[in-house]
Amino acid sequence: MYQNLAVLAVFVYVYSILAGKLERLPIGGPILWVAFGLLVGPVGLGFLVLDIDAEGLLRLAEITLAVILFTDAANADLKELGRSLHIPRRLLLIGLPLTILAGFGTGYLLFAGIGLFELAILSTMLAPTDAALGKAVVSNKAVPSDVREGLNVESGLNDGICVPVLFVFLELAAGAAGEGSTTGLVVGHLVEELGIGLAVGLGLTAIGAWIFRFAAIREWVSDHWAQIPVIMLALASFAIAQSLGGSGFIAAFTGGLLFGSMAKTRKHDLLRAAEATGDTLSLFTWVVFGAAVVGPALGLFTWPVLVYAILSLTLVRMVPVFLSLIGLGMRNDAKLFIGWFGPRGLASIVFAVIVVGAQLPGGETLTLTVVATVLLSVIGHGLTAQPLATAFGARAKKEN
Repeated sequence: MYQNLAVLAVFVYVYSILAGKLERLPIGGPILWVAFGLLVGPVGLGFLVLDIDAEGLLRLAEITLAVILFTDAANADLKELGRSLHIPRRLLLIGLPLTILAGFGTGYLLFAGIGLFELAILSTMLAPTDAALGKAVVSNKAVPSDVREGLNVESGLNDGICVPVLFVFLELAAGAAGEGSTTGLVVGHLVEELGIGLAVGLGLTAIGAWIFRFAAIREWVSDHWAQIPVIMLALASFAIAQSLGGSGFIAAFTGGLLFGSMAKTRKHDLLRAAEATGDTLSLFTWVVFGAAVVGPALGLFTWPVLVYAILSLTLVRMVPVFLSLIGLGMRNDAKLFIGWFGPRGLASIVFAVIVVGAQLPGGETLTLTVVATVLLSVIGHGLTAQPLATAFGARAKKEN
């Protein structure tokens, strides 16, 4: 344990003091974090030997995603979001279902012997985009604000929407759903997950922000503790929604949106510690992913798995996005840009761990495909985020 702690502590220390320099490189942070995990993990130098099971990885990824969703939502430009809401609405209501359908069809062509419900599970696991991996784009001021806010909202909500869909397919794969009950099962899960998530996220944040303001006016809050309530509010929103049977991801994202609107001018100061916490948790998660997941999986990838991963990041995502944005008056390069920057990451990892616990007949193939897709996404989106965002932003500015 102490050796693992020493390795992680030294790496975080070195990365934190070089972050300003490293973030200007044409590679994203997650590439370095996964590479470091792979290097010092069991298949590398063997310095980092993590005794972490699927449950531990699941909790780490969930908490990381909850904090990131809350802070990303809180930092959203609500005025711009109001003007560009048509983009995430199309992406979520049209693009997301089409992506799941395209992923299902691709799996049907590539994976012989995998059941239909298992293929649906695979496509659902890889449909949501990742807020952490997409941060390099949504925080890049060179990218037009409507595109940034659209991608931010899409990544904040699509994982929460996919949770009930995933559980429906899991129940169908396990034979838990009776004949003719599929529609009722889908509607029931959606209402429960989304309804509870929205109620907890908005209700708890409203109460928490009001109490914080009440205490701040009376100078009960010290400067030393002022940034801690935001982190706890993000975690509480997630945990309470999950414990009540709702979507903690929806709760975290919608809570963050409300907090950002209530905090207004002070939000950047209040969010600083929460953003640093999210980044640190993200670093830990990706190092663990590289050491404990990517390393052992490297020699197990098959050609169908790799082909599916490549198609999932390209045609399976980009064609549905392009089609969903038709009629909005957007340039083709903007549609392609939005389609490409749909990275897969923490949400897919969370879903994969859940599926591992379900012990499906084709579970190993499904898990390996998710790992391959996330790994290729970390590399592909990490390498292209800065250059493509800069080029797209410059072209958009020139056109305007």
